[in-house]
Amino acid sequence: MHPAPSIIAFTALSGLGLGLLTYLGFGAVTPRGWSAFLWFGLGYGLTLTGLAASALHLGRPERALRAFSQWRTSWLSREAVLAALALLVLAPHAAGLVFWGRAVPLAGMAGAVLCLATILATSMIYAQLRTVPRWNHWTTPAVFLTAALAGGAILTARVELAELALPWLALTLALHWILGDRQFARSGQSPETATGLGPLGRVRQLEPPHTGPNYLLREMAYVVGRRHRMKLRVIAMILACLIPALLLGLWPGWPGLIPAAFSHLGGMLAARWLFFAEAEHVMGLYYGRR
Repeated sequence: MHPAPSIIAFTALSGLGLGLLTYLGFGAVTPRGWSAFLWFGLGYGLTLTGLAASALHLGRPERALRAFSQWRTSWLSREAVLAALALLVLAPHAAGLVFWGRAVPLAGMAGAVLCLATILATSMIYAQLRTVPRWNHWTTPAVFLTAALAGGAILTARVELAELALPWLALTLALHWILGDRQFARSGQSPETATGLGPLGRVRQLEPPHTGPNYLLREMAYVVGRRHRMKLRVIAMILACLIPALLLGLWPGWPGLIPAAFSHLGGMLAARWLFFAEAEHVMGLYYGRR
């Protein structure tokens, strides 16, 4: 799949922001006054920036509000509804800590649960697609949830939580890559199943459907070289997991927090680029791309 910058930014930034708001809602930290304003402002800012980036990916961004109308059948619509609910429900808890120095635990916990539900809904947009076997696997929601929780733990300066979440993120990323490499073959998809001509024997392409590039090839048949893929996997793992863990272990306070957060974000941007670039759509079978 084509790794569009808007979707990479959306999944990375909104996940980081929702992860931070999850910890704030559950009371992992209870800042007050200006510190609460900065923490909640960062969480809301990252989330809204990510959601705005996703709207830019639409062909008609001015119709983005229509995404709320299909929540019964669409995970994308459910994500939009849950994101709005999470930010609204969490608002009393944030306002109480910012203006009056008092938490609203019920609103905080409800908002935190909605933040996790939003992250899950985002992952299910991709995990539900049987046409992309690499995504259609339990590791997809696992990666989204662990990435959000690891990033949120870093931003809340809870070193013990971050040191617990980062190894789990490394494990889920590794499993997603290793198991994902086998998913297309395990799905049983082939030119025979794609064309429905399997009962007649082996199917081979006589001529390509198109003589030149087209939208389908640009968006759904992106190719990334194996050597580049392995390099990016190593870079993503080091930046997202290893360096933040080392920095927080050596400098558990703010001196280690800021570079750890930027390193983690850089690693997750690389991982998200791979998430889309490595995804093979079964449509590619029609073009002999497998």
